[in-house]
Amino acid sequence: MPIVNFVNEKKQLQVPDGANLRQEAMKAGIEVYPHVHKILHCPGLAQCGSCRVLITKGQDHASPMGFLEKARLKLSLAYIGNEETMRLSCQTAVHGDMDVVTQPPLNLFGENFFS
Repeated sequence: MPIVNFVNEKKQLQVPDGANLRQEAMKAGIEVYPHVHKILHCPGLAQCGSCRVLITKGQDHASPMGFLEKARLKLSLAYIGNEETMRLSCQTAVHGDMDVVTQPPLNLFGENFFS
């Protein structure tokens, strides 16, 4: 069974192969939604984009990105510079070990924003 290491929370979860990242995090009490989105979010339909996470290790063990996820992330400024590692947890199935950073900060002035 895959192990998901949540970096900010310093927690490791053992999840079934193919498990939904958002659902497993929420079951373990890990907060994937920042600020007001804890209350105002879509129920895992890739519509709000607030459950975004950075997969810092094991990106190849995540399910391929679908159309809705690609469309939502293209509209997000947080995606810029993180195209290979930013995912929506509600749309990500876990197929192997990975390290995940929940609620990644916006960096509008970082080196990747204008490149």
